[in-house]
Amino acid sequence: MTEIRHPNRRFWLAAGSIAAIAIATPLASLPAAPVVVRGTPTPSVSVYATGFNNPRGLKFGPDGMLYVAEGGPGGSRSTAGLCTQVTPPVGPYTGSPRGGRISRVDGNGVRTTLTDRFPSSTTSPNLGSLVSGVADIDWVNGTMYALTAGSGCSHGVANTTNGVFRISATGNPILVADLSAFQKAHPVAHPAVGDFEPDGTWYSMVAAGGKLYAVEPNHGEIDSIDVRGAISRVADISASQGHIVPTSVAYHGGAFYIGNLNTFPIVPGSSKILLVTKTGSVSTVKTGLTMITGVAFDSLGRMYVLENTTTAGEPTPGKGDIVRIVGSTREVIVSGLALPTAMTFGPDGALYVSNLGFGPPPSLPNGPGQVLRIRLGS
Repeated sequence: MTEIRHPNRRFWLAAGSIAAIAIATPLASLPAAPVVVRGTPTPSVSVYATGFNNPRGLKFGPDGMLYVAEGGPGGSRSTAGLCTQVTPPVGPYTGSPRGGRISRVDGNGVRTTLTDRFPSSTTSPNLGSLVSGVADIDWVNGTMYALTAGSGCSHGVANTTNGVFRISATGNPILVADLSAFQKAHPVAHPAVGDFEPDGTWYSMVAAGGKLYAVEPNHGEIDSIDVRGAISRVADISASQGHIVPTSVAYHGGAFYIGNLNTFPIVPGSSKILLVTKTGSVSTVKTGLTMITGVAFDSLGRMYVLENTTTAGEPTPGKGDIVRIVGSTREVIVSGLALPTAMTFGPDGALYVSNLGFGPPPSLPNGPGQVLRIRLGS
């Protein structure tokens, strides 16, 4: 197993040890069970859907069905000599122009492919060959948009770019906003040291007020994307927070709530929730959390925080949980998750979680990733 101890490594770098753990551990020992649900007299957790390769952001669409962004299977093509590469041990990347995917899941949990026409890229084998592709999805006025993380020459896929794409009725991705170009033209104050990603590694996106807002962990920023393609920076998170690796975003009460991973090795309690206004003000609202990969609010306005791993050291399967926060009170209501990467509330009030979101090797056409359905108490 590769052990990574550099203090400024971002999410995927530290996750190199996860890949080694997952490869060495039978996948049968990494599923939903024994997930524990607290706070309800009739705990309920089930595997809602399977067959995902590196599932990431997930949301319910206007049609009531669940859509899941996927990293895909990765790729083997190299762009060495064509452009600036990501430095070892993260890079050099290899990639493929196809394989990054968006899946549709019907009410019976049956997965079908909406589109697999996005690039999918793989880190160096020294990092465990970790995969990225489509990072997240959301809708504006009934139209689906996708955020990519695995595109760009620095990710081994020439003549592509990370960005926001409109998805046509036939699943064709149409570039709306070139985020790779925007980041290169508008550097942040304190970019990552030692593992800088020229094309960024975008993690999450949310729609609000007819626009899309995307968070990027490696540079440390949240940006606004107009559906006509205009991009503007809402906040340079690195300027006030340093390299804290912001990941997940939720929009609630007219502001953005952003969770971070913090640097590695993991220090329990070192992650936090930031409140970012639309005018770019950044403040800390919750501390004492660990390796955050999801933030959501229920119909009563209560905050839920997804923690990928809660133990010290490196990300570990079976150590993820969900914390419910009400004022100054916090309660772990779900534990035992296996490398979860995102969550969303469904129209039924249940939480849906991307489980086994990275680590286990992908397989074609369908991989080991899961979506869990978790019923919560009142």
